[in-house]
Amino acid sequence: MSPAGGVRLSAYLIVKNESRDLPACLDSLRGLADELVVVDDESTDDTAALCRERGARVFTRALDGFGTQKQYALDRCGGEWVLSIDADERVTAELAAEIRSVIGRAGGPDGYLLSRKMYFLGHRLRFGGVGKDWVLRLFRRGRGKYLPLEIHEKVEVDGTVSRLQGSLEHYSYATLEEYLEKIPSYTALAARQRFAAGARFTVLHHARPGWELFSRVVLKGAWLDGQAGLIYAALSSHAAWLRAVKLWELEHSQRG
Repeated sequence: MSPAGGVRLSAYLIVKNESRDLPACLDSLRGLADELVVVDDESTDDTAALCRERGARVFTRALDGFGTQKQYALDRCGGEWVLSIDADERVTAELAAEIRSVIGRAGGPDGYLLSRKMYFLGHRLRFGGVGKDWVLRLFRRGRGKYLPLEIHEKVEVDGTVSRLQGSLEHYSYATLEEYLEKIPSYTALAARQRFAAGARFTVLHHARPGWELFSRVVLKGAWLDGQAGLIYAALSSHAAWLRAVKLWELEHSQRG
């Protein structure tokens, strides 16, 4: 329940052409969020219409970096508390109940880390370094601010941060085609961000795919997740190498 005359919890998303994943994501927020804020990166499908049908306030803004896009969305929230969620994520019933409990208390932490359970090609991944990660997604609106990062956005909370027991379910890449379509832009953004931070390419980066694959499969047990785990480990190894060679490409373009 929202406090009298105000909004207790705002949930916000940044999206682009997410009509496949959005319905399940927004449905998982039903009865939890008092307000839905969506910032749409000029989608060409029915993403915006799906959001409006479910009561969201939709803003259109071209993406100029994930950190700034998230901050734009955050700035349009009116809730005492805010929850950041992606279109391919779902709030479980257990997590929803826990969120209701903590935001209804007086005092307490200013932010909460949530764990994510990852699904790839329809299979739950428990090993290979991706079984569970912690993300800072729930916080008091006035205490959080995003760093202006192009990719791998990060919010900083001015105050105490704790952890919740419930989890988000992360349905990442339902098909190989989806992965292969997105990875070129993601690796380019990551390389550009690393270059701006002072990172440079070395010949040792050519050994990165082999080490990444060995680490994920052997040391972290990706093989225990079957074919989906092995495929994800191999693709992640290739992506690590792509980020490195795109770093090399940036260096050479600057010299030219």
